[in-house]
Amino acid sequence: MSAWLNDETTLRTGTAPHRGVDIFALLRDRTGHRTDDGAAQVTASGAAWLAGASSHPRSTLSQWEARPCAPGVLPCGSAFDVVSVPALFGRRMLERLWAEGPGSGPVATHRGRMLLFAAPGTAQRLPSLLAWEEWGTGPADGDRGHRGSLPPVLCHGAGDAVTVPPLTGGVDAGGPRWVVAPDTRDPWLPGPDVLLWACVRVGRSAAPSTTGYSIFPPADPGANVYDVSRRR
Repeated sequence: MSAWLNDETTLRTGTAPHRGVDIFALLRDRTGHRTDDGAAQVTASGAAWLAGASSHPRSTLSQWEARPCAPGVLPCGSAFDVVSVPALFGRRMLERLWAEGPGSGPVATHRGRMLLFAAPGTAQRLPSLLAWEEWGTGPADGDRGHRGSLPPVLCHGAGDAVTVPPLTGGVDAGGPRWVVAPDTRDPWLPGPDVLLWACVRVGRSAAPSTTGYSIFPPADPGANVYDVSRRR
């Protein structure tokens, strides 16, 4: 589904009256551009890729021409899946992906969560990989005690839809915005194995520094302590 009317009309060619804007002319040559608030901007090629996720891409582009500063809703499962994590955890994942991994695909933020665009099929495969790693299901103590506090990873695939930020212009505080905006018609998208690697790396870095079992019994807070350093 998409947030706009589904119709079979074609894009306007310029011969008919049109009150909107030429979305491709507006986005052309905007690679790397950011707004005053630091939000990344979508290019014309990136807009074409996003519209391709809809069952009626021409209609979607037409609606974007009429409202280029409005967010929209696009279906998952065909052009991309989306993995949603808390914003801070997602930013740490991005740091790992770009510093030590292969990088990332398009990334957006919305309502305190980071949306990582992933290869189709990721939403189906990633949950089982996380379950194998016992993600967030560890015991209350022991060497995996930190896993009980790991954030939930939400996967959106076929049958789901996500809010995408506006193509142009700034957004209201808390509204959807691009962190890594799509800029090609065929962007590279991470698969479940790459995102699992990033999740695990960030999860381990957030774990307590003292993990594993101790050869000493736990301390008794009520025990008497004597100073034996002084000898008579």
